[in-house]
Amino acid sequence: MDVVTLGETMVLFTPEISGYMRYAGNFSTKVAGAESNLAIGLARLGHNSSWVSRLGDDEFGKKILSFIRGEGVDVSRVSYSPSASTGLYFKEMITDDEVRVQYYRKDSAASRMKPSDLHETHIKNAKYLHLTGITPALSESCYETVMKAIEIATSSGVTVVFDPNLRRKLWPEDHAQEVLLEIAAKADIVLPGLDEGQFLFGDLDAETTARHFFEHGPSLVVLKLGAEGAYYYSDKEQGRVAGFPVHRVVDPVGAGDGFAAGLLSGLLDSLSLEKAVERAAAVGALVTMVKGDVEGLPDRSRLNAFIEGKHREGVNR
Repeated sequence: MDVVTLGETMVLFTPEISGYMRYAGNFSTKVAGAESNLAIGLARLGHNSSWVSRLGDDEFGKKILSFIRGEGVDVSRVSYSPSASTGLYFKEMITDDEVRVQYYRKDSAASRMKPSDLHETHIKNAKYLHLTGITPALSESCYETVMKAIEIATSSGVTVVFDPNLRRKLWPEDHAQEVLLEIAAKADIVLPGLDEGQFLFGDLDAETTARHFFEHGPSLVVLKLGAEGAYYYSDKEQGRVAGFPVHRVVDPVGAGDGFAAGLLSGLLDSLSLEKAVERAAAVGALVTMVKGDVEGLPDRSRLNAFIEGKHREGVNR
C-alpha cells in the first residue's frame, strides 16, 4: 500500500442556487472528507491508497462506502456503527468568493473511532500514513486513535504526513494549538496553510512560519500559500514554487487535500522536492476550478497537460 489515511467522511449537501441557504429549496448530495479526498486524489493518479474510518449503518454510510470504493480506494478497514449516524455537512455558496460550511457531525459514527479499530499490519505495510488535525478534534477516542496510528507507523519506519487542517469550531483554541503542535512534532512531513501557521505562531512571513514548524521536529515542511503557490523547507533545501494561474475559482474547498495528494504522488514517483511541490500546487489549482471536493481531482493525463501548459506559457512570454 502506498498511503493509508484515517478520518471522517460525510455526505455534503449543496444548494442548487447561490445566496443564503435559507432560500434554497433543492440540494445536490456529494461525498466529501479531507482524508478520503486525498485517497481519491492519489487513486486517480495511479497510486494505491486506503481510507480507514467508521460510518453509520445507514443509507448515507452506504452511499459513502460505495462511492469511495468506486473511486478505486481500498475501504477494507472501514466499519459500520449500528448506534451512531453518518455525519453530514452543508456548503453555502453565497458568491463565487464567499463559501460557508456548516457541519452536523456531533457524536457521529466516525467520532467514535478508537485505537482498537486500527489494524497494525495494514499501517505497517504502507509507505506513508496521512493524518489531519480534524480527526483528533472529533473526540478523545479519535485523538487516541491518531496517536496510536502514529506510534505504529513510527515504529515501523512508515513516513507520517500531517496536515493541520484547522477546524476552529470543533475545539477550544488553546487545546487545538497544543494538539496540533504535538502531532506536528511527531510527524515527518507537515503540510500547513499560512492561516494555520498564523494560528500557531503569529502573523509571520512564509519562510519564518515554515522554519517554526520545522524546528518542532518534522524533516520537511511544505507551507501552502493558495494562489501564490507553496514554500518548502527542509534541512537540505528551501524554496518557493509559484502557483498555477486559475481564470476563475469555482469552489476552493478541497484544494488543500488535492495539494497533499499531489505532493505525495510526486514523492511516490521519486520526483525532486521542487517538482513534487509543483505537482501539489497543480492539483490544488485544478480542484478549485470545479464544484465539489473531489470532482476536480485530475487523472494523470489531465494533470500532466495542465503542468505542461504552464511551462509552455512561461517559455512563450
